[in-house]
Amino acid sequence: MRNEPGTAVYDQELRLEAYRFHRCSFPKHFHEYYVIGYIADGRGLLICRDVRYALEKGNLILYNPGDLHSCSENGAPPDYWGLHIPRETMLDLTGELTGRRTLPVFSRNVVSDPEAAWDFRALHRQIMDGSREFGKEERLLLLLSRLLRLCGQPFQASPPAGREAVERARAFMEEHCGERITLERVAGEAGLSKSALLRAFAREKGVTPYNYLESLRIGEAKKLLEQGVPPAEAALRTGFSDQSHFTNYFSRFIGLSPGAYREIFTEKERTTHEK
Repeated sequence: MRNEPGTAVYDQELRLEAYRFHRCSFPKHFHEYYVIGYIADGRGLLICRDVRYALEKGNLILYNPGDLHSCSENGAPPDYWGLHIPRETMLDLTGELTGRRTLPVFSRNVVSDPEAAWDFRALHRQIMDGSREFGKEERLLLLLSRLLRLCGQPFQASPPAGREAVERARAFMEEHCGERITLERVAGEAGLSKSALLRAFAREKGVTPYNYLESLRIGEAKKLLEQGVPPAEAALRTGFSDQSHFTNYFSRFIGLSPGAYREIFTEKERTTHEK
């Protein structure tokens, strides 16, 4: 099932994105940012970090950067609301709450908590309605504070030495994600054969190197589209083979076409100039 059209807003004051999707499903993927989601209606099946969750109306969903997940319908396709929070924004939020700019880790991916859900709904509506009141930021801090008390924990220590080859491959792909790179080149940077890299990378990251690279490219493409770069140019600059491949992949993972996503930020700039 493909996602039905969604709506999205970028909140310049909070420095995050808000989404609403009707009857949604998403294939296996990950994000470079934090996600706080909400099931507004319907039911779904979430698989995150190899754990299966039956989603019900009122559930909150939490993703850390890099959490591999997919979501499908479970009887009644879910309506989904989401907040996408960049790492830098999260650092500032946790610094405000704790006095330390430390990236948290959510230990649970699905939360059933009426108070947190109420805060989320109120905050999400304020963002979607374009509220400029300071109560919006207050609501965000209250929500995050409660979620961190419910299921926050410090980040884990750095990867052990056994994962160093995979980390070299990951770092190389992040640095060169806009280029046409080959599996042989990535394996060479990691110091492994191609088959050994595939096994090790899938074991450590839960996806193949190519799937990881595609997710990185989508993240970079989003940044270019936010700056007003045309979709065709964004596809070229992020290493996609052609615009059709880029459009299909972007739409599957973001829920909007590249042009629709770019329009969010075009509208933001237009509104700013009119003030």
